[in-house]
Amino acid sequence: MIHGYHVIWGTYGFWLPNDPRGSWSDFIYNWELLRFGDAKKHTENNKLDVEKLNLWKFLARTSLKYPAVSFTGRQALEVVRGFSQFVHCNRLTMWALAILPEHLHMVLGRHRYKIEYACNLLKGAATRQLVQAGLHPFSEYRDENGRLPCMWNSKQWIKYLDSEEAVYNAIRYVEENPVKEGKKKQTWSCVTPFEGLSKGGWYTYY
Repeated sequence: MIHGYHVIWGTYGFWLPNDPRGSWSDFIYNWELLRFGDAKKHTENNKLDVEKLNLWKFLARTSLKYPAVSFTGRQALEVVRGFSQFVHCNRLTMWALAILPEHLHMVLGRHRYKIEYACNLLKGAATRQLVQAGLHPFSEYRDENGRLPCMWNSKQWIKYLDSEEAVYNAIRYVEENPVKEGKKKQTWSCVTPFEGLSKGGWYTYY
């Protein structure tokens, strides 16, 4: 039985479809970006030169329609406020959360919503909160109808957690992620401590 999910998604421009490390994509919609390589679905290439990869990322991002999004501290706080409102209103269980400038990690408990739908709703809640606070990263790029470009990657990476051990391991990974990047460990009010699954193996999902 699936008890939860480790979810990762990036901001706009974080992980491009033709990233040499691989991606979830099989098609590139941006013609200018296509000149930096075809879409790469594989993810097994772990022996890339870091300097060459960083140069590729810098050059490829210059072809994007909008600047790549990197959250400031204030923007990250508003993202979490949006998440918190959604978690509270929809009784969604969040066991871990790490907000990095260009991507985030979270561990969610199973819910009545499909995980892909829950992710889209969380993205929407964070976006609305940033707009309300006047801190949306694309505020100056509204179209003629007043619509804002999407500040998120269109997809997310999801790992299904089918045991108590898997949930604990995912939580530990997410909590340690900011520290690995030289940042402080994060604590958020929307996170509920994981206290294990019931001894009978049952868990109530909303």
